[in-house]
Amino acid sequence: MASIKDIAEMCGVSVATVSKALNDKDDISEKTKEEIKRVAREMSYFPQFYARAIRMNKSYNLGVLFVDESMSGLTHDYFANILNSFKVTAEAKGYDITFINSNKREVNNKTYLEHCRYRGLDGVVIACIDFYNPEVVALINSSIPTVTIDKEFEGRTSINSDNDTGMRELIEYIIENGHENIAYIHGELSDVTKHRINIFKEVMKEHGIKTSSNRILQSEYRNPIKAGEITHKLLKQKYPPTCIVYSDDYSAIGGIGAINDMGLSIPGDISIAGFDDIFLAGQLVPRLTTVKQYTENIGTIAAEKLIALIESGGKAEHETITVPTSLIKGETVANVSK
Repeated sequence: MASIKDIAEMCGVSVATVSKALNDKDDISEKTKEEIKRVAREMSYFPQFYARAIRMNKSYNLGVLFVDESMSGLTHDYFANILNSFKVTAEAKGYDITFINSNKREVNNKTYLEHCRYRGLDGVVIACIDFYNPEVVALINSSIPTVTIDKEFEGRTSINSDNDTGMRELIEYIIENGHENIAYIHGELSDVTKHRINIFKEVMKEHGIKTSSNRILQSEYRNPIKAGEITHKLLKQKYPPTCIVYSDDYSAIGGIGAINDMGLSIPGDISIAGFDDIFLAGQLVPRLTTVKQYTENIGTIAAEKLIALIESGGKAEHETITVPTSLIKGETVANVSK
């Protein structure tokens, strides 16, 4: 395989000049640059990055697998923010990103595992997906290094937002402010959803507060319209809740719309809280009470762990990393204990 030194000798120039030409620097003439590039092509020169990839039998390419419930993909704030920090960290370490989503899979009629092998991916991060899908399980159990987000698998690495603590602190705060008649509008059933529901019931029980089925209602994540419809029904009841907790901030925004349409005020007539602390939550007046998830940290850690796993030979180890959350008290939960 030709080297920069070989090209320099063939062209009768210095190694520095060859390097400048191959990197399109401006301090050499276009004629010299084109001649050096021509010779490099004829000598089948591979840049150092590709040479390293061939030598180490790696593609330096990481896969990203996602198929969230609403099929919103990159418009999903939680996942998009994780992906951005994952991408920045991976690229800083010399890796590229390839998406392994449902559309690409259907085009070539390959399973997730086959697609990853076809692309020669060194490893895959998996998030926002049905983790019980046999194809997903097959990928996780394969020899390809994987890191999952918000779902644990035996013998694999997972990065999880601390949903349990976040939900507990939120419900504790609402109860501390005198609320007992609390409703929870949650998203589609998943491990995260089930954990949050269990924590909601657990905290209520610890405070001697009974929960009923008409206070724990299913909606859809990031569906403000449906959340608004359920909010309207709740507030039309004979004994409506004094506080409504939503599965995410987008759903909370839908609830706010329904509350405003009914001529009610927040938190004067009804208290509310969300989850995620998306950018819009901080712009609302009054400021939304919510739980902040540190998506940047999740994405960065996921990339670091996946690359470390790849560069150590891909040997899978059971490791669960929990990223803390923070309660944003905001202004949408009134103190009704006075």
